[in-house]
Amino acid sequence: MERKKLQSVSIAALIVSILPLAALAPSFLHLSLSDRVRTAWAGANIVFVLLSLILSVVCVRSKESRSVINIASTAISAFWALLMVGIVALAVFLTFVQ
Repeated sequence: MERKKLQSVSIAALIVSILPLAALAPSFLHLSLSDRVRTAWAGANIVFVLLSLILSVVCVRSKESRSVINIASTAISAFWALLMVGIVALAVFLTFVQ
């Protein structure tokens, strides 16, 4: 029962870690979004990245629940988290340079 629960959590973590890619859809479709929608979408992406990172770490933490899906979702989530930290660091740096 516990293994089945962790398996569904790992699939959910993988799906949530892929959701930030949906932010690219408007640019592929050549749509322009209003400022409010872009702000809401950025906030949702931050929540998706944090949630997927937490779910992935919970699944990978125990040895018996480690699988390719868990490792992939952890890697994707870590990539998004590092990308967000890099963007924030660049913004802070550019703010102080000016």
